[in-house]
Amino acid sequence: MKNKDQKKKSSLLRTLLIILAIIVVLVAAAIYYYISTINSMVVYKPIIYLYPTDETEVSVTLGYEDEITVSYPKYTSGWTVLAQPDSSLVDLSSGRNLYALYYESNAMYRFSVQKDGFVVEKENIVEFLEEKLAILGLNDYEAEEFIIYWLPILQQYEYTYIRFATADEILANMPLDMVPAPDTLIRVLMTYKGLDNPIDITPQNLITPERTGFTAVEWGGTEIQ
Repeated sequence: MKNKDQKKKSSLLRTLLIILAIIVVLVAAAIYYYISTINSMVVYKPIIYLYPTDETEVSVTLGYEDEITVSYPKYTSGWTVLAQPDSSLVDLSSGRNLYALYYESNAMYRFSVQKDGFVVEKENIVEFLEEKLAILGLNDYEAEEFIIYWLPILQQYEYTYIRFATADEILANMPLDMVPAPDTLIRVLMTYKGLDNPIDITPQNLITPERTGFTAVEWGGTEIQ
């Protein structure tokens, strides 16, 4: 009888160990999937325009330098430029004339489909972007560049879920510091996911900033995985 009890306990222990091992494997796989999904998300084409009220030397620093995948001019612990009110720049490290600063990076924030946002039909993409980008504070020149870049990408889908990241989400994804600090900072980051069919969501509430004083504008986007 004693041997039977010991065998039962031994069998139960083996079963529990197997279950525990399976749980550990599943948790590890979930963590790996989560990390690999985040790392596979890239924030494309963040481009930064600077509009000081007078000619101003500006230093621009990105918070997660190691996550930058490409940049122009080459990002080396920051950019230092001489900025003009019309947004034209001179890169002080090379002397080259520029109109903006550019980088792409791995996403550090897990963007996902939320309860709010917009579902846009393929044929309405241009009208939608013109309207929403104006609300978000982009001028015609900035909006045109945004649309030219994203239009062929978004028109691949019959429907597209679009949500513009909040200021807190953008900051968590990539801190951005400038010296001197701008009076107005506009950061637009579009998250999107192609859809075969529309989904039911609440329209996102967008706030229009007032462009006053030294204004800095950044736009970019990322595909939700």
